[in-house]
Amino acid sequence: MYNLCLLGFGNVNQTLARLLKDREHELRDRHGISFRITGVATRHLGWIADPDGLDIARLEKASVERAPSPAKSWESNQKPQNVRDWLKAAQADILFEATSLNVLTGQPAIDHIRAALQHGAHAITANKGPIVHAHRELRDLAAKQGKRFLFESTVMDGVPIFSLFNQLPAIHLQGFHGIVNSTTNVILSEMENGLSFDESLKKAQTLGIAETDATHDIDGWDAAVKTAALITVLMDVPVRLEDIHREGIRELTTNAVRNGHRDGWPFKLVCRAQRVGDSVKASVMPEKVLSSSPMGKISGTSSYIYFETDIFPGLAITEENPGLYATAYGMLADFVRAATA
Repeated sequence: MYNLCLLGFGNVNQTLARLLKDREHELRDRHGISFRITGVATRHLGWIADPDGLDIARLEKASVERAPSPAKSWESNQKPQNVRDWLKAAQADILFEATSLNVLTGQPAIDHIRAALQHGAHAITANKGPIVHAHRELRDLAAKQGKRFLFESTVMDGVPIFSLFNQLPAIHLQGFHGIVNSTTNVILSEMENGLSFDESLKKAQTLGIAETDATHDIDGWDAAVKTAALITVLMDVPVRLEDIHREGIRELTTNAVRNGHRDGWPFKLVCRAQRVGDSVKASVMPEKVLSSSPMGKISGTSSYIYFETDIFPGLAITEENPGLYATAYGMLADFVRAATA
């Protein structure tokens, strides 16, 4: 029986909780995995722990309604006050970390994951920051503790990019290019239809595709962090975000976007990385791509990545219009990998 702790209880971890419930019998019957959720932590609900299991439906309701926590009452000297106390009180075996991205430092997610590994739990995250800023440290700590540090949901939701390369021993990745930020796809598509940049952004926000503060997306930060994560893990070359040439889509005009689309060369926010000696040259910037090419056909919330290796000259993955369940699935799949390793 695995005790699961959910750090952050927004869309991703709430969807994960539903997916775990939906797949509960399959996990038990096919993989021999049983579980209970013994910890949930958010700014609003606080550090909630009960090793006997929590009522997730009530916690979801409390989270949405901003109501007081319905969890088990704790004496003041027992109630967890920090992540370490919480993991101990919940008797955590697995941490699912889904807090907000800090582009510049990766904190506090790095400290959360470090605490989980030191506690003796596997750590699974949907947060890209720890990969970029502390991958080697956390990887080595996990190995020392005999635990797993997994992060399949950080790039292209639950598509098995990192685990795919784990199944390709002795292969050398030379470079990659692709489209890994869906928000900019949607905005550019609306601009092709004649809306201004601001109107397109507002529509994406109304549809729930773009955040209220979409700076990370439109200025290329999200794509740059994902590019850095891929370089760091798959090419085993540490890279700083400031070393990635980054341009967003903010300066593109509706006329330029419409004309590019009309001429068969639509604009896309493209990430690129290429090995150069012992280093990697990388960029994220708007590019005109041929409309009949794989990247030119990417629209909506879809993503695309093309890998160049010494064995496979081209290996491409396309993800068509994923939803929250795709991200949650990546975390569930990492759970199965950790539990069956």
